[in-house]
Formats: sequence, C-alpha cells, structure tokens
Amino acid sequence: MMTMAERTRPRWLAYLVTLFVAGAGHAVIGDLKRGAAWFALYALAVAFLSARSLSGAFDPSEPFFVTALQVETVRFADVAVPLSVLLVCLLDLWLRLRLRTTDS
Repeated sequence: MMTMAERTRPRWLAYLVTLFVAGAGHAVIGDLKRGAAWFALYALAVAFLSARSLSGAFDPSEPFFVTALQVETVRFADVAVPLSVLLVCLLDLWLRLRLRTTDS
C-alpha cells in the first residue's frame, strides 16, 4: 500500500531524475535498495564496459573533463551498455509505478 507522501510525489520527477542518475527515481519513490542496485550496476557499466572511451582521459597533461567529453572519439559501442542499463532502469521504474497504482 502506498503512503500519503508517495501519492503526492509527482511521477514525472522520478522519471526525470532517472534520466540523469540511474536508480535515483527508485529512491524518489522510496525503493532505496533497488535504486542503489541500479546505481551500482550503472556505475560498473560506465567504469568497466566503457573504459575504452575514457582511456585517454587520465592523461596528466590534459584536463579530465575536456578529454572525457570529446564526442568525436566516442563510438556507439563504447556507450551502448551503460545506455542499455539506463533504459532498462527506466523500464523497471515504469513497471514498479504501474504495479503500485494497480495494487491500491
């Protein structure tokens, strides 16, 4: 059963914050453990599976953010897994919110 605070929170806020940080939308709706799991999975995907795109970012002669944000050196294959994790996280959030509204 949903609490009064969960009913008054707008759903769009959960979706919006998930677009920026995987798992944050789950935390907004009160599902902290699930949100932490999604965030950890996303962080691992970014750190290990897209490491090729950040390999030159740790060169001490250039600033990290400038090197990491050079879009012309990033291929789709470098960001496909983190993007997939983010999309599945959004799908999971939508399903969780849908199940909560049908239960109440």
